[in-house]
Amino acid sequence: MLNRSGIVFFLSCLLFLAGVSHAAEKAEDFSLPGLDGKTHQLSDYRGKWAVVNYWATWCRPCLEEIPELEVFHHNNHEDLAVVLGLNMEDIEPEKLKAFVEEQFISYPILLAGAYPDKLLGKVPGLPTTYLVSPEGRVVAREVGPVDAESLEKFITGYEKKGGGK
Repeated sequence: MLNRSGIVFFLSCLLFLAGVSHAAEKAEDFSLPGLDGKTHQLSDYRGKWAVVNYWATWCRPCLEEIPELEVFHHNNHEDLAVVLGLNMEDIEPEKLKAFVEEQFISYPILLAGAYPDKLLGKVPGLPTTYLVSPEGRVVAREVGPVDAESLEKFITGYEKKGGGK
């Protein structure tokens, strides 16, 4: 039976292995409206890690990972990384805004719609998270919930191995 640190290590390895097949892929730049009324482009965040999380308000695993994404974003948004939440549903902006406020989400929420064009790759289920390196390369994809510790360990491990250089 794995303890919490064993599970985190295992998930970090899975994230890394998922990234191996995507390591050379340049992320397509995309532009989406944000819940904040601004237009966000992926390239706006070049120089930082971008954790691009596809989610919906009706998705139970998505809701379970929101606090973890919030912790990661809060701890890293000033210098290392940013979380971008791509909402994948047709929902009235006011309802979504109320939901985001109830959940205390501070990271940018982008309106991707229920059937967005392929932005970074396939989204076989929700939640799906893509990691984009500071150089703009897709280095990992995780289908299912992620946590702050696994994201931090993956990034640290990737940078130690000289990834992106």
